[in-house]
Amino acid sequence: MTRIEGAQAKWNKPLLRVVYWMTRRHIRGITERETERAIEPAEVYGHLPGLLIGYGMFVSAAERTGRIDQCLKGLATVKAATLTHCEYCIDIASSAARKAGLSDAQLLALPHYRESDRFNDLEKLVLDYAVGMTRTPVKVPDELFAALREHFDERQLVELTSAIAIENLHARFNAALDIGAAGFTDGMVCAVPDTSLGSSAPEKHAVEPGRLPSGSPVAT
Repeated sequence: MTRIEGAQAKWNKPLLRVVYWMTRRHIRGITERETERAIEPAEVYGHLPGLLIGYGMFVSAAERTGRIDQCLKGLATVKAATLTHCEYCIDIASSAARKAGLSDAQLLALPHYRESDRFNDLEKLVLDYAVGMTRTPVKVPDELFAALREHFDERQLVELTSAIAIENLHARFNAALDIGAAGFTDGMVCAVPDTSLGSSAPEKHAVEPGRLPSGSPVAT
């Protein structure tokens, strides 16, 4: 359960009611699913309506840029989500990435993408960038950025960087406030939290592969 109960859009808060409706419609378009907890992050932001509106406009503008292939962007965001261990983000990002074209096999191969034949060289490069940006501190070597420049122009690089950064913002806000999975991937394959940044030991999962920490079942 979230640490801060969401602001309720009652009759005396018509602005919140409209914003929540728009948010729910937007998320339904991304995930093609309607769930009870779908807009829980927005409801928490609802305690500061001005911030919620500004935040929503910023995220919406970022999503409309469209210079990067949606599959690549989905790949980068779901990887960032798994590294931050945000349950809500892994849940929604897995659903959105699947809609953008990622396969179930790719979602499950994310923790070991460097050794996997499920990803091509460009996809691995984008995943390397997501990992580097999600580290604390951020670690993006000149060689990696130079390799990205061979595939993307400056506008595309800004879009990709922004997408990963925004996912980190989502994830850290949601994780700090204990906003859990909303059920977007119930009954489906979902990416799993990645522990590779938290330890120098060999990678291992804190949860059973194919399940979120909350225990939401997925197909295997």
